[in-house]
Amino acid sequence: MPVPFLGGVAHGASVHHEMRYLVRAGLSPLDALRAATATPARRFSLDDRGRIAEGLRADLLLVDGDPTTDIDRTLDIRAVWRRGTRLVTR
Repeated sequence: MPVPFLGGVAHGASVHHEMRYLVRAGLSPLDALRAATATPARRFSLDDRGRIAEGLRADLLLVDGDPTTDIDRTLDIRAVWRRGTRLVTR
């Protein structure tokens, strides 16, 4: 599945594959998503990210399907927001 390019660099492309490996190793898709988002933000004290809430950084992916049940859905990206600004739309 294609990964969108932002400014010529596939930002974060490897994280999708890492989440696949985590699921293959036995984590649930939801736990793999947490391992790529909220958990590192919390562990590295990045209080402005890792959660969806008012006033936070607002880096988001909109995907087709439900990645909490099928981690491969993270590769079916419809739109990307970085710091609240929409960057990529399919």
